[in-house]
Amino acid sequence: MYDIIIVGAGIAGLTSAIYALQANKKVLILEKDNYGGQIIKSSSVNNYPGFLNISGYDLATNIYQQVKEFNGEIKYEEVKDITENKEVITNKAKYQAKAIIIATGLIPRNLEINGEKQFLGKGVSYCATCDGNFYKNKDVMVVGGGNTAIEEALYLSNLCHKVYLIHRRDEFRAAESSLEQLKTKENVEIICNSKVNKIYGNEFLEGVEIIDKENNIKDISISGLFIAIGKNPNNYSLAKVLELTDDGYISSSENCHTNIEGVFVAGDIRQKKLRQLVTAASDGAIAATEAIFYINKNKK
Repeated sequence: MYDIIIVGAGIAGLTSAIYALQANKKVLILEKDNYGGQIIKSSSVNNYPGFLNISGYDLATNIYQQVKEFNGEIKYEEVKDITENKEVITNKAKYQAKAIIIATGLIPRNLEINGEKQFLGKGVSYCATCDGNFYKNKDVMVVGGGNTAIEEALYLSNLCHKVYLIHRRDEFRAAESSLEQLKTKENVEIICNSKVNKIYGNEFLEGVEIIDKENNIKDISISGLFIAIGKNPNNYSLAKVLELTDDGYISSSENCHTNIEGVFVAGDIRQKKLRQLVTAASDGAIAATEAIFYINKNKK
C-alpha cells in the first residue's frame, strides 16, 4: 500500500512527488518511458523562473535529482488501468494507493498517412533534438507551423545539408521572432499551403510526396521527416473511470480534483487554458497538497 501513486514522471508528476515526499508520504511514481516528459526534447528553455537558459533535459534532470534526494521510488512500467478503488494496474504488477495523481501529459499527434508507422525510427521522428544527429549533412523535412516546428527546423539547420519546413497554411502560429530567425538560414526552404501526402522508401525513408492546395503533387528526396503538428492528451484507459472533456483532457476543478474522490490530476493532461512548464509545476504542487490533505482527513 502506497500513500500516493503518481502516474507520469514529467514536470508535474516529479513536482507532485517532491511535495508528497516532503510530507513523509510513501510515494510511487510510474512512468512508461523516461522521466522529464516532452520538455526533455527541447534544446533551450528560457521562460522557467530561475533560469536564463537551460536545456529541457537539464531542467528535468535537476527536478528528478530532487526526487531521488528525498528517496522517491520510480518504476518504469506502463499503466494499463486505474480502478475506482484506487488500484493501479501496470504491464508488470498491481499497486494500491490511498490517493492517485494523474500526470500523463501529452503525446505527439500523428499525420495518419501511408508510411508514417512503417518508417518510424527509420527516417520518421517526432523529436529533432533526440534524433537530429543521425541526419548530419543530409536533407530533412519538418512538418508544422507552431513554435515546436520552428524550433525543430532551427535546430536541424545547424546539422543538416538542407531543411524543408512544410506547413498546410500560409500563416504560422509560431513566435514572429523565431520565424524571422529561421528565414535567415540559407539552407532552409519554407513550403506553405502544402502537406505531406505519402512517405516512401525501402528499408529506410527515401522521400515524401507533397501536395499543395491546387492538388499539384511533387516528390522531395529526404532522409528524415520530423513531425511537429501538435500533441494529444495521453489519456489511454483513463476514460473508463475518469470524466474527460470532449477533446480528451481530464475534467478537473482548479484545485486539481477529478470526478473520483482521492484521484487528482496535474499538468498538461488537465482541463485548463495554459499549458506551460510553470503551470505543470504549479499543478503538481497543488495536486500533491490536495492528496496529502485527503489522506490525512481520511486516516482511521
